[in-house]
Amino acid sequence: MPSGDTIFALSSGAPPAAIATIRISGSLAKQTLATLTGALPSERQAALRSLRDPADGRLLDRAVVIWFAGPATATGEDLVELHLHGGRAVVRAVETALANMPGLRMAEPGEFTRRAFSNGRIDLAEAEGLGDLLLAETEAQRVAALRMASGHLSRLANRWREAVLRLSAMVEAELDFSDEDDVDTGADETLRVLTLELAAEIDAVLARPHAERLKDGIRVVLAGPPNAGKSTLLNALVQRDAAIVSDIAGTTRDIIAVPVAYDGVPFVFSDTAGLRDDHGDGIEAIGIARAQDAIATADIVLWLGVPDGIPQHPAVWQIAAKVDRADVSRETADVARHLVSALTGEGIDALIADLVASARQLLPAPEDLALNARQHRLISQCGVSLHDAAGQSDPLIRAEALRQARAAIDSLLGHSHVEDMLDTLFGRFCIGK
Repeated sequence: MPSGDTIFALSSGAPPAAIATIRISGSLAKQTLATLTGALPSERQAALRSLRDPADGRLLDRAVVIWFAGPATATGEDLVELHLHGGRAVVRAVETALANMPGLRMAEPGEFTRRAFSNGRIDLAEAEGLGDLLLAETEAQRVAALRMASGHLSRLANRWREAVLRLSAMVEAELDFSDEDDVDTGADETLRVLTLELAAEIDAVLARPHAERLKDGIRVVLAGPPNAGKSTLLNALVQRDAAIVSDIAGTTRDIIAVPVAYDGVPFVFSDTAGLRDDHGDGIEAIGIARAQDAIATADIVLWLGVPDGIPQHPAVWQIAAKVDRADVSRETADVARHLVSALTGEGIDALIADLVASARQLLPAPEDLALNARQHRLISQCGVSLHDAAGQSDPLIRAEALRQARAAIDSLLGHSHVEDMLDTLFGRFCIGK
């Protein structure tokens, strides 16, 4: 992304709307506002101004305008906000006038936030949190993303970095005075203990649930033999006809995945092909293989078959479905975690409540940090390096291990070369953000 241009974009929702906000960021932002209005308002003071097209002087709109001097702005640059009437024609006319002004161009997706990162207004962990906040669909996702975007991980990581720097300084002192006779013999043990204490703190953070389940949803797979009631139960759980229901065995051939949220907790329910040995054709065999793969990667399996056929899985729940019918086996009902009827609704609410309660144990707690895969990997590298440093007797090797720990934290916060990852991250932002 070119960074020298002055950029602009609509930063509010798509028109029509009551108000539309266009942001302008860059060295020409203040001059652009003066050109549009003819009378620059005081900094950080909202003012009502007439916006006129510099090309011909025609009135574009009467708008509330504000300008902010950098670097104390969202992007770290001079920044202007135009609060327009939210009609499509108004927005289009102002954008056209801006595009025709020398040195201005439309922003690319995520460019405002990327400039904030480049100019030190936010770090990489905060930018990732902001990206997750824009994509949040459940309350749990919103809370976790807001904590990240607000700098909770950044403050913790910076504290770790300061601690590593202090440890490195102790090692340097040890190296500087290693040939002196009066070196403190207890300094080495103190350094080892402090290093292990920091490593233990990091290990505790790593042991918490990751963010992937929070983003992707708890994977609940409905499994069992043909005609066990899987598709009917799926439809009851998601409260719509997502899966085809039929008395014909083998109707479900592929995985049918349906996302849904209960009490702010995201789930993905998957209906699968009925499991049986005497399958009818090759297509059904493929469906059965995919069902077995889905079971292997599920967080929770709802098993609608007989207890003897229950799959090996750490979280498989026996479900007695169709309890409204007289042919439910006593054997299944006696060991079932839930007795349900998708047709009458019996037991469905209790099953959902149990799923939500169990899911909360798999998700990060609201007060905890939800680390994504990149963050978890780099913090793990930091922890491994600290354990390595604590186990070393050679000061030179210990110093190198501490340097690697510090480098991992720098990568976590975006203080090292991460250009490819930045392109991917900011590319998923909307234009105007």
